[in-house]
Amino acid sequence: MQNLERLLNQSDHKPYPAYKALKGRYRFPFFTLSVDHVQGDPFAAPSALSLRIDAAHHGLPKEYYDTPHRRIMLQDLLLRTFYRELGKFSHKAGGSGKSGSLSVSACGQEVLERSALTIDPDKGIMTVRFYAGFPAAGRTTLAMELKRMLMEYVPEAARRSLLCSAIPKETVSARIVLADNQKAIRDQLSEQGLVAFVADGAILSRKSGVNDAPMKDAIPFESPAEDRVTLSLPGNRTITGLGIRRGITLIVGGGYHGKSTLLSAIERGIYNHIPGDGREYVITEDTAMKIRSEDGRSVKQLDISAFIRDLPSGKDTACFSTEDASGSTSQAANTVEAILSGSRTLLIDEDTTATNFMVRDSLMQSVIHPDQEPIIPFLSRMRTLYDDLGISTILVAGSSGAFFHVADRVLQMKEYKPLDVTEAAKKAAAEAQDGSRPGTQTGSASSLTPLSFRDSRIPLPNREITESRKVKVRGQGTDSVSLNHESVELRFVEQIVDHEQTNLLGLLLRQLEENYFNGKKPLTACVEELYLKLSSYGFSAIADRSGADDRPTPSNHFESADRSGSAGRSGVSGSPGFGQIPGNLAMIRRQELWAMVNRYRALKLSH
Repeated sequence: MQNLERLLNQSDHKPYPAYKALKGRYRFPFFTLSVDHVQGDPFAAPSALSLRIDAAHHGLPKEYYDTPHRRIMLQDLLLRTFYRELGKFSHKAGGSGKSGSLSVSACGQEVLERSALTIDPDKGIMTVRFYAGFPAAGRTTLAMELKRMLMEYVPEAARRSLLCSAIPKETVSARIVLADNQKAIRDQLSEQGLVAFVADGAILSRKSGVNDAPMKDAIPFESPAEDRVTLSLPGNRTITGLGIRRGITLIVGGGYHGKSTLLSAIERGIYNHIPGDGREYVITEDTAMKIRSEDGRSVKQLDISAFIRDLPSGKDTACFSTEDASGSTSQAANTVEAILSGSRTLLIDEDTTATNFMVRDSLMQSVIHPDQEPIIPFLSRMRTLYDDLGISTILVAGSSGAFFHVADRVLQMKEYKPLDVTEAAKKAAAEAQDGSRPGTQTGSASSLTPLSFRDSRIPLPNREITESRKVKVRGQGTDSVSLNHESVELRFVEQIVDHEQTNLLGLLLRQLEENYFNGKKPLTACVEELYLKLSSYGFSAIADRSGADDRPTPSNHFESADRSGSAGRSGVSGSPGFGQIPGNLAMIRRQELWAMVNRYRALKLSH
């Protein structure tokens, strides 16, 4: 701390590069401050800093973070509190450009594991990564302003938010109880044969399309008696709600009655939510994937023959490639890719699908013979997907009753309340003579080939990446990520909920290109090996880059990685120093990693 004060005094009113001398670690009374990256000028992205607090100093009981679900919930609570307290001091120090700014990751309604605040489950060491705009007048340092930031503001914000004594015990206890309850429900989904659970009393409606907070005066969810299940919670308590069972579930109803609202809550149920969100107890099995059409996307050597075959052009759909997919081919690709990524549940909203991919009515079949139609509609496959592969489907359908034939259950949303109308729907389907049965969708049921999903693609090295000294990764919100000049479109991967997940995806893509895509292993092995590394080592996995020097920045922009650099090492088991990991990353699932790789137009594959 005294060394830092001395260096600050020496660098006052000097050219801005004088701040570079501050890079290093400094011991304060209850934490260690690390200056990890110093910005080049006051208008550049703010400098990256981190705090490290030992268990003896933060005083949080080990039982608060000894299991992953509790640890992630606790990290989320502490980060939100630190965000609020640090924000009170932002821009109190003056200067040009970004001078005086203090920031850390802002959390949404979901509880995500983030690199901004992590706790080592074994040693209890807390690491907090944040950003500060080093003050200057023009390009002259204002080190005394920075001194106030680093030696007064940051310690005070940390004292108010990161120590056990600063957080009311009842607040922490409530979060731990919620995390335990959510974990208990997730564990029971498989045991009970469920793919999703929506608790009675849940608030599903959101304020607006751009505000994910719960809508005021929204109608609380109430499960239909026929589908109501009771699940156990810790402490001999129970909870009731809608249990969506494995198989094929249709959600039907008139417009504006809440069909898509229910599906949206289910698709977000792969994440836990904070208290007061209304969806705390909307829990979905964690491989569920939202599927939609995506005109114009890239498809690389993918076998989509389960859904599309015998194209007039003679193009091989068992090894299909296009730079401009149609609605039907894109949805076929999205479906196959989800299955290959391990998804056990497909979530589909009719409003965002390609109609000709989903179903063909009897009148169309009478005009266009099935033998002249290369598309095998999803309707003809969804029963087999479940019966043969165990892949469930939850489908919002508002315009076609053809799906009634194959559905296991049909839920009608009426004024935001679900009703089980399975019996009535099945009766209507049995009485209908509209040629909409699955077997008639492609001529005859026997004409359907058995479902087979395989991926034998082998990625080749990209010379632009492997021979480049600097590799730039840049994210644009949740919409896209780019590697050098190649942008990967992600805005239709709807379960990416935070731009920090996109940041992580970009870094993972860079690692795949640099260390895995070498023409020796199948794409499946490359992606799975990296994801296993991420699952095992957390965010440290992306800092271990064979001599690369990751310089973190607070926005969606990552500075170039200079391969002549050397990543610093410290700590145990060869893990990166606590400042080597960018502070703006959020964890993703295997499904999102696969979705990004499959949309990467610069992906080079062997033929």
